[in-house]
Order: sequence, then structure tokens, then C-alpha cells
Amino acid sequence: MKPSYLIGIALVLGAIAAFLVSRWLNVGVGGAGGPTVVVATEKIEAGAPIDPAKLKAIAWPYGSAPPEAVADPAQLAGRVTRQEIWAGQPVLVSLLLPVDSRGGLAAIISEGMRAVTVRVDDVIGVAGFVLPGSMVDVLATFKDDKGKEVAKIVLSRVKVLAVAQETAGDPAKPKVVKAVTLELSPQEAERLDLARNVGKLSLALRNELDKAEGPTNGASISKLLDGEAAGDAARRAPDGACKEAPRRSARTAASPHREVVEELHGGQRSVVVFGGSGAR
Repeated sequence: MKPSYLIGIALVLGAIAAFLVSRWLNVGVGGAGGPTVVVATEKIEAGAPIDPAKLKAIAWPYGSAPPEAVADPAQLAGRVTRQEIWAGQPVLVSLLLPVDSRGGLAAIISEGMRAVTVRVDDVIGVAGFVLPGSMVDVLATFKDDKGKEVAKIVLSRVKVLAVAQETAGDPAKPKVVKAVTLELSPQEAERLDLARNVGKLSLALRNELDKAEGPTNGASISKLLDGEAAGDAARRAPDGACKEAPRRSARTAASPHREVVEELHGGQRSVVVFGGSGAR
């Protein structure tokens, strides 16, 4: 067989292979018979109706499309988001509220929960670092039955729904506001309402992954004077980092047998002590 024939056959086989690969890629990535997925082109706030202008359908690798993905942007017109959707994120059915839901703060309150707003300032609001979605503890300072000042965590691991009138915030830009809205159970709402009527409230920002809800005994002036705060610091310190130095008693610090001699040399007076640990 002549070399020219071999070259021609190779070119034909190469063209066929290229055609098959191109067809497979077209189908697999979302061409004919492949999936399309609707993604957000910019951030959509929680509780906001979806604007179709913020959506687009893109090709998605075959077999890897999310189960709850939406293929047509028209199906999402007017739907309300349950939580924030970021640019480039697929719009899933689980991220949306039911079809008849309205937007606003009420749309993002979990079932069985309530939204309660408390007044804050730059100190109570943790200098503006409390943002929507943050987890906080609520502390109350009030007088007990004996008229003594007491500070106590009354609510633990509470979700912040909104700060001022915003349900979204930028962690890189803390903002001091005058009100924070918390998501509470009906029982927690009752406790918060009582606490803010009998005392002063403060917020303590906590790590979102920290789920510990250990009870506390509260703090009082007498406990502070007893040094309980110093004991807490010692318990938090690494082993050996905050050990109390041994105290010497007055009996061991001062020797019971000492002699004091006053010497005069060239008009200079000096004192020499003998006994105990020796002259010094």
C-alpha cells in the first residue's frame, strides 16, 4: 500500500475521532440532551423576590447537576429566597420559600420561631460586628431579690435575623446600629421581654460553630471581690501558665535570731545584719 493512501486513511480516521469527541463534549456539558442549570449573576438577599435579570442558565457537566437545580429562569420569577444566594451559585428549590410566600423579614423566620427586636448601642452591639446570621448570647444585668446587682446569660446561641432594617451585612465592614432583631422561640421571647424590662441587656458574639450551651451561675459583686474572675482566668490558661507562686509565711521570711550592727567608716554609716540566712 502506497504511503499516500496510508496518510489519507489516517486523516479520515482523525477527522472521525475529532467529530465523535466534539459531539460527546457537546452532549456531556449541556448541549443537545445535556442539562442546564440556573445560577445567580449577582448576590440575591435573603427574603427578597427574585429578579429574573439576576439569573442566567448555563451548561452544566452531564451527570453532576444538583438534584434541586432549576433549568428555566422564568420558573423563578417572583419567588422569594430563604437565604442569601451568591453570584455564581446555583438556585436550588431548597433555597426558596413556597410559591405563595411574600418577601421581607417574616419570610426568613424559621417555623415556630419569633422575631424580637432589642435596642443596642456601639457597646451592646459589639461595636458593629454583630451581623445578620451571627450567633450571640444575651446577657442581662439586674437586681436580685436581695437588691444585689447580678449579671447572667439569659439566652444562649441566638441567631441574629437583622441589624437595623438589613437582613444581610458585610463582615469586612462593621456597622454600628441602634437595633438588632433576634430569632427566638416563644419561651425565649418571654424571657427576653422580662429581662429587658427589669435590667440592661448586652450581646456577646460567639463563634458560629460553637454549639456549647453550658449553664452559668451568673456574676455578682461579691463573686468579683472573692476573686472568682481570677480563678476563671487561671482555669482557662494552659497547664503551668498561671500557677500561683508559693507564699512564705512571716515566720520563715524573717529570722528569729538577728543582730544589727552599725558601723562608721570615714564618716560613712553602714548597717550589717547577722543571723538568719547570714550577713547581708
